[in-house]
Amino acid sequence: MTQPPPRQEFTEEEIRQIEAEMDKLRVDDVLLQTLVTLINLGARKAGLATPPGEEPPARDLPETKQAIDGARALFALLEPNHGEQLAPIKDALSRLQMAYVQLSGGAPEVSESAPEPDKPEGPGPAQSSGRLWVPGQ
Repeated sequence: MTQPPPRQEFTEEEIRQIEAEMDKLRVDDVLLQTLVTLINLGARKAGLATPPGEEPPARDLPETKQAIDGARALFALLEPNHGEQLAPIKDALSRLQMAYVQLSGGAPEVSESAPEPDKPEGPGPAQSSGRLWVPGQ
């Protein structure tokens, strides 16, 4: 059995440097980094992102869904302050959600806590005008 590596003790100077870095760090920065990390991790867990030369890992769709749910929650926190700057991240999250739905073989899950939105009767104005492309129609 392999022994864990010995625990590293920090010097007082190293601790002061770490504390100085923590003083500069903003919660917003950590949230943004975590959002990007969750999307990247979700893509890996879905088997969509594999480093060159490596075999794709086994898909883990429950982990993928958890990464999506976490990213959506963080996105909601960050969007009021960052708006349009988050457009590429929003696009990546949307693609990951679509891939998840395709890989899971069904419709997206609807949270039991959130009521299902009312569906309008018939096509909407954009679809009626013929300017909206709808798959299969």
